[in-house]
Amino acid sequence: MNTKVTIAGVEFKNPVMTASGTFGSGMEYGEFVDLNRLGAVVTKGVANVPWPGNPTPRVAETYGGMLNAIGLQNPGIDVFVERDLPFLGRFDTKIIVNVCGKTVEDYLEVVERLSECPVDMLEINVSCPNVKEGAIAFGQDAECLYDITAKIKEKARQPIIMKLSPNVTDIAQMARAAEAAGADAISLINTITGMKIDIHKRTFALANRTGGMSGPAIKPVAVRMVYQASHAVKIPVIGMGGIANAEDAIEFLLAGASAVAVGAMNFVNPYTTVEVVEGIEAYMKQYGIEEIGELVGAVKE
Repeated sequence: MNTKVTIAGVEFKNPVMTASGTFGSGMEYGEFVDLNRLGAVVTKGVANVPWPGNPTPRVAETYGGMLNAIGLQNPGIDVFVERDLPFLGRFDTKIIVNVCGKTVEDYLEVVERLSECPVDMLEINVSCPNVKEGAIAFGQDAECLYDITAKIKEKARQPIIMKLSPNVTDIAQMARAAEAAGADAISLINTITGMKIDIHKRTFALANRTGGMSGPAIKPVAVRMVYQASHAVKIPVIGMGGIANAEDAIEFLLAGASAVAVGAMNFVNPYTTVEVVEGIEAYMKQYGIEEIGELVGAVKE
């Protein structure tokens, strides 16, 4: 069986990677997971300067998932390059760095800093609020998404993946905007905006009031959006959102994803990613599938 997939010229040993923000930068899970088994490690968001994140409480459980308002806390690009990249370089897995920012210039600073680093791809988190444009997320306006994609593509040495927000009216329109601006791939979905209230304290469960919902409860929405996006563009799609096991991952592949990312379930079961890899292999064996690509977009219309 051949589980290799190629996205924008980068070959992955299998289609399973981590979802940004749920796996640290690999070191945090290194004692639980053999990183060599993964197609790629996608790092937590990296900014041009350290971000302290939001006030606590920042995480709350919900039915079938969780809400988080971490605020993309991270130590910044300097620490990442000095500490995390050398660690990841010890493993036989692809390295995808998630990039975040508050202005276009913030993103470009990180992208240019990584241009000479041993990084395979960049994933651009356009769910960040654009502080110069009234704090609406870069990924919630098609023109804004096109603009930032084009500017990053002009500077980036590595292929770029635009990570799309589901908090939009038409995901296909956003996918087409990213493709038109030169994105090499898209990934989706990021978290869905939600809220939880403690009825006994009569307070918000999160200090930020709202947070990003992830976990199994959002999977049907994610599968639908991956299907729509993959039919709207010709570039590869990386699917994520509520993947808890191999069956979930295969559903995304059938919907049109070329690869998948495991997110919230890493908090529940640190071995989920490897179990998904093994489960996909077992499924291919069961159904006599020789090439993983035979599954991509293979749902019967």
